Amino acid sequence: MNIPSAPSIMTAMLRGLFIALLFSAIGILAATECNCDPGKPETMEARQCSLCREAEKQPSTERVFLLKDINPRKPNRWLALPRAHGGGLHHLHEMTPADRTALWTTAIDKAKSMWGDDWGVAYNGEKVRTQCHTHVHIGKMLPHVESQHFVVVSEPSQIPAPVGEGLWIHGTGNKLHVHLGEQTTETVLMR
Repeated sequence: MNIPSAPSIMTAMLRGLFIALLFSAIGILAATECNCDPGKPETMEARQCSLCREAEKQPSTERVFLLKDINPRKPNRWLALPRAHGGGLHHLHEMTPADRTALWTTAIDKAKSMWGDDWGVAYNGEKVRTQCHTHVHIGKMLPHVESQHFVVVSEPSQIPAPVGEGLWIHGTGNKLHVHLGEQTTETVLMR
């Protein structure tokens, strides 16, 4: 009887885990594809388009709007969203600088009003997003999450818009710490 060695069993397990993670990642990436077209209501029914549907309900005069996060696992969260969507505006870097500034300003103002000095806002990277409509998570920053990997800016108009990456922001005095180079960023906020 040929019994596999422990290293070969471990190798097979790791290979299986890698394959499962790869297919999960492909599923996440596929889930964020957005084919929403308000002129074709059937395209707005996909799960990943639920925030696009919310944007369509807002007055066209609104540049940014706020929503309470309906995820029951995130009872303390809010979202800031641009009213505009579609036409290549599914990512932060595709927005105009003025629209990004309005989005960040609205999100930061809401966060400060809710959490005082403990506020934080986060934008998840493209690899982990499950909604195609651009949105910023608003919440209370968890204690002790500050790292040394950030840039300091003075105002929302200076917040960078990296392609594909997530970022999270919090205040320190009259400056903003912008943490870059991550994908899953909302985990720095209290659920």
